Amino acid sequence: MADFNNYQNRAAQTGAQSGAMIDEGLRAYMLKVYNLMALGLAITGIAAFATWQMAVADGQLTPLGQLLFASPLRWVVMLSPLAVVFFLSFRINKMSVSAAQATFWGYAALMGLSLSSIFLVFTGQSIVQTFFVTAASFGALSLYGYTTKRSLSAMGSFLIMGLFGLIIASIVNIFLASSALGFAISAIGVLIFAGLTAYDTQKIKEMYYDADDATVMGRKAIMGALTLYLDFINLFTFLLQFMGNRNN
Repeated sequence: MADFNNYQNRAAQTGAQSGAMIDEGLRAYMLKVYNLMALGLAITGIAAFATWQMAVADGQLTPLGQLLFASPLRWVVMLSPLAVVFFLSFRINKMSVSAAQATFWGYAALMGLSLSSIFLVFTGQSIVQTFFVTAASFGALSLYGYTTKRSLSAMGSFLIMGLFGLIIASIVNIFLASSALGFAISAIGVLIFAGLTAYDTQKIKEMYYDADDATVMGRKAIMGALTLYLDFINLFTFLLQFMGNRNN
């Protein structure tokens, strides 16, 4: 009987130690995801501000500004980040962790180049204010997704369907140029990406597997960072439509 009690005690201790190791590994994994995302956002912000500084002088577009914002090249600038996202998503399992990470940094820089045009439309103060509101909202929503015991998979499926509808409506509004439809798209976009932030955080957390090797874990962290990065950027741009003060 004493031997059986000792066995139970050892099993309980082993289980507790194993659980603690998994929890520690999960925290390290999620911290890496958030750090990669934050660095990506920093690269985007620096690239956007630097591009704007070089593209505008004394309220007028410089030759670089004309090239980026008033020539057919602007379509390349707008669409190139999308091409990199597809490339990274489909090729990451065949890439080294360092190559995937470098691709993510390159994508973040291209996104900054694309987003630099917001400085032409909105005041710098409103851009900064919207960024901090987005950061606070994103943090709260991501924390909810990380800590909730409720499965968000059903909500995620609904939000992804809504996202496809949002993309179609945005394309249609390029030709209609309807302010009412644009307002509705922005409102729905905020709700969709708010929900996706919580859903994607939970999904990234569930992707963690303590038996993964360093390469697999690194790839998962990069894809998780890219997913949350996209949620943050889209939430920011849609909120900017509401909170941003436009330049005169």
